[in-house]
Amino acid sequence: MVDFDDIVIGAGHNGLVAASYLAQAGRSVLVLEASDHVGGAAISADVFPGVAARLSKYSYLVSLLPEKVRTDLGMTLETVKRSVSSFTPDPRNPERAIAIPQDDPDELRKRIIEFTGSEADAQGWVDFYERTARVARKVFPTLTQPLRSREQLREIVGDDDDWNDFFIRPLGEVIERTISNDTLRGVILTDALIGTFADSHEESLRQNICFLYHVIGNCMGTWDVPVGGMGQVTGQLAAIATGLGVRIQTGTKVLSIAPTDSGAAVCSSDQTFTATNVLVNATPSVMAQLMGQEPERIDMASGGAQIKVNMLLSRLPKLQSGESLEAFNGTFHINEGYDQLSQAFDLASGGELPDPLPAEIYCHSLTDPSILSKELQAEGVQTLTLFALHTPHELFARSDQPITKEQAQAAVMATLNSVLAEPIEECLYIGPEGNPCIEVNTTVDIENNLGIATGNIFHTPLDWPWAHTDKEIGTWGVETADPHIYLCGSGAARGGGVSGIPGHNAAMAILNVTK
Repeated sequence: MVDFDDIVIGAGHNGLVAASYLAQAGRSVLVLEASDHVGGAAISADVFPGVAARLSKYSYLVSLLPEKVRTDLGMTLETVKRSVSSFTPDPRNPERAIAIPQDDPDELRKRIIEFTGSEADAQGWVDFYERTARVARKVFPTLTQPLRSREQLREIVGDDDDWNDFFIRPLGEVIERTISNDTLRGVILTDALIGTFADSHEESLRQNICFLYHVIGNCMGTWDVPVGGMGQVTGQLAAIATGLGVRIQTGTKVLSIAPTDSGAAVCSSDQTFTATNVLVNATPSVMAQLMGQEPERIDMASGGAQIKVNMLLSRLPKLQSGESLEAFNGTFHINEGYDQLSQAFDLASGGELPDPLPAEIYCHSLTDPSILSKELQAEGVQTLTLFALHTPHELFARSDQPITKEQAQAAVMATLNSVLAEPIEECLYIGPEGNPCIEVNTTVDIENNLGIATGNIFHTPLDWPWAHTDKEIGTWGVETADPHIYLCGSGAARGGGVSGIPGHNAAMAILNVTK
């Protein structure tokens, strides 16, 4: 006899999605979570003591969570689009900038022509994103289906030019062939570098893989704001799971997983549970340790490569390009020109923190003020989230003169101030203890706080969404060598981001769904 049909280790969003699907099928499910709360990296938190602002501490936008998962589980999650897609000051002259509107093709063309003086760039931009949308409509539905071969996915994509440009050639080639303006090229390339350390012409195509996942979400590629913050996603999933009879036990750190005659045993410091199946919503390295195996070594190219900064502002700062709410209503690119991104990659590859630091910011509270108390809203307080690129884990974790958090914060302040008309330090909200409200999370912080090796926000490097061996074709990409143990975290095939896809796929594998 086993205690449960299924045990899920880790109450992040993927674990909760898997648990909900399994319980929906009438199975007994236990979720074990080491911390005192659910959510993993998809949480909202009172980051600054005594300040009533519930910030999305780690992950912060939603694109890849399939509508299918929301519908299947009865989620009523509200997400809203930002009014502006992106805002980018000219790296050579921050007194001028371009704002890319959301869903207004005529205004888009007009602004690109005004900024670049090139009708060809305006048409190139439109053509490029029509192509990514075409790929998205064909590829995204396959992520919640059994794995196909590379050749089968190529048939689904259909268009040879799309296949060659996005799946075969380095992304830099199609960007350079399509767009001549350095600033616009950089805006496109950033989607290939979020949490990924690569050059635009990297032969490994890591940049292409990352780009693919950033433009295919729900067949549209838009990155939306979860109303109430990211904690609403996992909070709602936890409520759905418990409503279906799932038992969620927090404060329980799992120490080992051991095979049994009828499944597997999961051991904590003071309890042992047995189940027919165990689903691990953690990194592959953590799963290896739990199973008494040696984790694979993670090199610089495969590790985390970002700094996440949370800020609270007493007011939005003035810009060198003039005051504009457009700048903060979408993704605000800073020092992310195409050439700048290449130079930053070279500096980081040589062991230096890039200067200037490529970064992007956005203001959640302009789109969704509900994360702030009524009092903070009345004061005009705003949030600011910054995500810096090309900051690989090795810079912060090396034994010889690692980059410190103080140095990272100084680089963040410097890059922000390079496009502002006033120091960002003058706009930081001061908490009740007299401290400015800024929190810096390097890859070391992610590793220590969330147990994710090298602070890789995707758990492992993103990979192509197809089977790599004949044996994998028709599987769900979550199976392990043990038929009773499954990987349901972001490190599974087609994982990464707040998607719930590995959780869905692990449940389908257990339920023996074949389509």
